[in-house]
Amino acid sequence: MKKVLTTGITALLAFGVLAGCQNNENASSPAPTEPSNGSSPATQTEAGVPWVGTKNTTRINTSDPVEAAVLTSKMLWTSTNDNNKAGSVVLVDSENWQIAAASADLIHHPSNGPILFVNKDGIPEATYNELKRLNPKGPESNDGVQVIIVGDVAGKVEEQLKELNYKVDKIEGKEPAAVAQAIDAYYAKVSGSQPESVIIGSMDSPEFTLPAVNWIAHMPEPLLYVSKDEIPEATINALNTREGKANIYLIGPESVVSAKVEEELKKYGKVTRISGEDPYENAVNFAKFKDPETEFGWGITSPGHNFSFLPTDSTMLTIAAAPFSHLGKHAPLLFTDKDGMPESVMQYVMSVQPKFKTSPTEGPYNHAWITGDVNSISEKGQSEIDDMLEIVPASGGDAHSGH
Repeated sequence: MKKVLTTGITALLAFGVLAGCQNNENASSPAPTEPSNGSSPATQTEAGVPWVGTKNTTRINTSDPVEAAVLTSKMLWTSTNDNNKAGSVVLVDSENWQIAAASADLIHHPSNGPILFVNKDGIPEATYNELKRLNPKGPESNDGVQVIIVGDVAGKVEEQLKELNYKVDKIEGKEPAAVAQAIDAYYAKVSGSQPESVIIGSMDSPEFTLPAVNWIAHMPEPLLYVSKDEIPEATINALNTREGKANIYLIGPESVVSAKVEEELKKYGKVTRISGEDPYENAVNFAKFKDPETEFGWGITSPGHNFSFLPTDSTMLTIAAAPFSHLGKHAPLLFTDKDGMPESVMQYVMSVQPKFKTSPTEGPYNHAWITGDVNSISEKGQSEIDDMLEIVPASGGDAHSGH
């Protein structure tokens, strides 16, 4: 089995309070890491520092998707009593982003559990240990299923799960559009109802599709796939179950999903495209979007919110962090560069920066999850995000003036 940094993951249990969860009384704080060569502790990515916090940000301090998924799980499902236990855990192949992304629909209730990653060799050690720690309770509406395997995974995975004596269900398949259709049907069966709204995304351009993943982890709408110029039969079949009444939210510009596909989608319901010229603007526009008729969309245009920041090239890391939109301070996805926010992201974050009239204790406050080590988002990049989330005087001037 693949060995990952389990020491640091275990240490994170002491900091569940950061996610608004209950502390594990038996957990201990990680020992502080001594800086070397004049660097600050925040530059360290050793196992002893699984997270790095600033006043307005919390960094999941790894760029390994397997480890990031486990750390996210530990922060959101402390598993100290029945109230904070996961229902079902979703296991997906860490090499198939399309199937993993569509699987985020199963994070939502009634499953109420994380996505964890497996690989061609089976269940990595960190994932296996987290499965044991979670001991998912299995929702009654899904016959007590504790683990849902999605996609085409190594046969060894099921063998290893037998050791845990968990009740397991499978959504099988190799082709992303077909598996996405199966996930849609599975969710409808387990939850007892089928959402009329769906998100349509490109199965070829993750940097434009991924903002949808945080939404489907938060709400029950599924993610279905198209290519630039074609709608797969499986996607058509899923849309047909809505009998022409689907609310279709197409994410991404015409450069990744053509106007021709958009027009064809209108056969199955009302189509609304949410897009931006590049991945940064695309994610911003998705975070801002709200359909007043269906209540679909984050609609975040005012202060007092949480965001999830990742680089555009961290596809599996982004999926690992998707549960941050499901529990705690629910967070839409924003993309950023290693050393700073692109202009469109900066302008958006500035537009929702909290402002106080008399004292900063008035709130509201913004926060961000940052996923990835300093090789993905640098200390400078984290510091800029922290600065731009800080509450400032409505009259202008220094953020800490007047108190």
